[in-house]
Amino acid sequence: MSGTELVLDFREIDRDQVDLVGGKGAHLGELSRIDGVRVPPGYCVTTHAFRRVLAGVPDLGRGLDRLARLDPDDRGKIATLSGEVREAVATAAIPDDLAAALLAPLSRLDESAAYAVRSSATAEDLPTASFAGQQDTYLNVVGPAAVLEHIRLCWASLFTDRAVTYRLRNGFDHRRVLMAVVVQRMVLSEASGILFTADPITSNRKVTTIDAGFGLGEALVSGLVNADSYRVREGEIVEKTVSAKQLAIHALPGGGTREDALAPEVQERPALTDEQVLELERLGRRIEAHFGRPQDIEWCLADGEFQVVQSRPITTLFPIPPAVDDGNHVYLSVGHQQMMTDAMRPLGLSVWQLTTPRPMAEAGSRLFVDATPGLATKAGRAGYLEMMGASDPLMRDALQTVLDRGFLPEPTDGGAAPLPFGVAPEPIEADPAIARGLIAESKASLAALERDIREKRGAELFDFILADLQELRRLLFNPRSHQAIMAGMDATTWLNKQLREWLAEENAADTLSQSAPDNVSSEMGLALLDVADVVRPHAEVVAFLRTVRDEGFLDELPALPGGSEAREAIRGYLDTYGMRCVGEIDITRPRWSERPSTLLPVLLGNVDNFEPGAARRRFDQGLREAAQKEQELLERLRVLPDGARKAEETKAMINRLRTFVGYREYPKYGMISRYFQYKKALLAEAERLVAAGVLDAPEDIYSLRFQELHEVARTGVADVDLIRRRTEQFAADQALTPQRVLTSEGETVSGSYRRSDAPAGALPGLPVSAGIVEGRARVVLDLAEADLDTGDILVTAYTDPSWSPVFVTIAGLITEVGGLMTHGAVVAREYGLPAVVGVNQATRLIRDGQRIRVNGTNGYVEFLD
Repeated sequence: MSGTELVLDFREIDRDQVDLVGGKGAHLGELSRIDGVRVPPGYCVTTHAFRRVLAGVPDLGRGLDRLARLDPDDRGKIATLSGEVREAVATAAIPDDLAAALLAPLSRLDESAAYAVRSSATAEDLPTASFAGQQDTYLNVVGPAAVLEHIRLCWASLFTDRAVTYRLRNGFDHRRVLMAVVVQRMVLSEASGILFTADPITSNRKVTTIDAGFGLGEALVSGLVNADSYRVREGEIVEKTVSAKQLAIHALPGGGTREDALAPEVQERPALTDEQVLELERLGRRIEAHFGRPQDIEWCLADGEFQVVQSRPITTLFPIPPAVDDGNHVYLSVGHQQMMTDAMRPLGLSVWQLTTPRPMAEAGSRLFVDATPGLATKAGRAGYLEMMGASDPLMRDALQTVLDRGFLPEPTDGGAAPLPFGVAPEPIEADPAIARGLIAESKASLAALERDIREKRGAELFDFILADLQELRRLLFNPRSHQAIMAGMDATTWLNKQLREWLAEENAADTLSQSAPDNVSSEMGLALLDVADVVRPHAEVVAFLRTVRDEGFLDELPALPGGSEAREAIRGYLDTYGMRCVGEIDITRPRWSERPSTLLPVLLGNVDNFEPGAARRRFDQGLREAAQKEQELLERLRVLPDGARKAEETKAMINRLRTFVGYREYPKYGMISRYFQYKKALLAEAERLVAAGVLDAPEDIYSLRFQELHEVARTGVADVDLIRRRTEQFAADQALTPQRVLTSEGETVSGSYRRSDAPAGALPGLPVSAGIVEGRARVVLDLAEADLDTGDILVTAYTDPSWSPVFVTIAGLITEVGGLMTHGAVVAREYGLPAVVGVNQATRLIRDGQRIRVNGTNGYVEFLD
């Protein structure tokens, strides 16, 4: 192995050599190529040298295998095992010829100078994962022997506790991440700091933020001092804070660093002049333009000139939808309206967009509606705010915040308020036959799809699905269906408003909605109670189900006493509801029929927590409570002035509510049923493409848009590199958190509750199902891991219909996302569960097992311990 393969000067490196010099090294090499950017000279010790040293470490492979099996939350074991591996690497022998090669560049650079020796891992400073701070950096290293020793320490730092934990959490293989080392001439800086070319707090791409302090940058990075901070927008300092900087870190002549206290008159002095701040902004924009994305830059000031010692992509920014013009745009999150804020794969995104009539923008593997055209008029703006206020007050507040800043031009007169279905519904009579007829029509259409899709193959299958999507849209946006949905929603609004005004009764429609007919989501939860009744008498079946680890368990059941009956009951449930799953609007998500074990925690919870016949009793109880509430309200109304009229109007509106409120859940059930038929047919086609050598795996189709997959089926040719890139991008996007409102400048706005009626320390939210309940909080992020007892309060990010089976067990509901008429709210009212939705960061602020109180009437959550 030649010396040039073991070390490379910065000038020999570009951004494509990450595998050889790591992320930091590749960026430094690329920075050295930018005109007008000064980079302190240096070189990289390549991963070839690291591999050569590791080859001499005994039993390293076994140690890495043990690390790979660790739980990222098991800090004790991680500390022990990573310490063993780290010590083995730190004490590994470096052959003389290798040592000579690693130090040879010093003779050219100056052996007596001081150097920064920095780790540069191959999974560091990447566009999708920064790994910032996971490995070690050493400053002011003087002399060849010290440089060699610190190279060795950088190698070992690949196995620090924090680096191992980071890789475990982010799915990086310990064996595939290698370590290069940067050796860079130290700059004895007068000032230093960090520059972000996009605001790391708001994500605004037009705002540069700069932190600055005296001396070396280590004082800032390690948090030893408060930095001066600046926000700069398009050549103008828009915010400036000069902090008291009590100390600075300086280099020692013989190596190492020290902390020096600053004189009082120096502490309050700005580390930079305003002119230098603006010069830094221009430098940052030049670097950003070269790399093509926002950068996190470490800089230093020496002899009046700025030098750049590091630049990495900012990986935490939420992407911006592609621009359609140069104007400002405001985007509203579709996921927050659909109760599905997770990332979606390309096939899922494209099928959803083929379903909805409204164009949508994509960013971060999520969908957004560009509301800008609708916000251009006064009527449109008022309508959007009213619509958002009714469905998600946090989204309304976020939108209002953006509008109040003057981000969009002043609205013009005229225009029209946005309508959910594009047209205003005509009134409809309260006839139960209407909902039954719509449901029957949907079922008949689905049966025809199931019959006709079976024989479709190749390009013909895609043409068939495209045609059937038009049938799905006809059903979803049928004016009669729209009338039925809006009738239930309008009745809810009328009852809550009028009964609050007449009787001071809050959220009266909640109790009146219990056990309403035609609610397929609440029926789904009760049906799983019936399955539990079949399973419960058979002890061996119950014991077996507690041990299930794979999806073949249904075929094993008949060997057990009562197993055949249990299998028939479970399969019957899956025949009716098996197309559902968490995040079901994404066609690529695994359905219950594909992973029936997902339901077992809930099913076994029903076995443990309920007596036989619980489903019927629960439904009948809801009927009684709704009827009693109706009678009570009507009696109270009749004694009021003009009470007979008020009671008559209320009676008619209660009848209207109970006729239509349950139907609202059915159109989505019908849509998801069709999606499952499409998915089964597409996966069968994928199997044929795998057999023909076109695809590597059936799941590859998830990384292609529907139209692209159509072309693959037609031509028999797939772009495997595109599939790989899309798969990697999706994995990165999963870590992003979308906010409710996003601007074309990249700013994300989450909104807040502007209210003062909640008790001190309580978490505010939107009340969607009345009542107050106290209990144990169970923070559940994955339905398959739900461990709930009767009386628990479910705390989760969002609930779509797939969560309905757990609603029969819990006593209350808290979600981070939701609105008055979203799924969780509708089913919570159906079951009489106090519920508060839209509680910002609930899954982080509420501890699992903590005792809390949910006030579903007034909309807040209190901590009891």
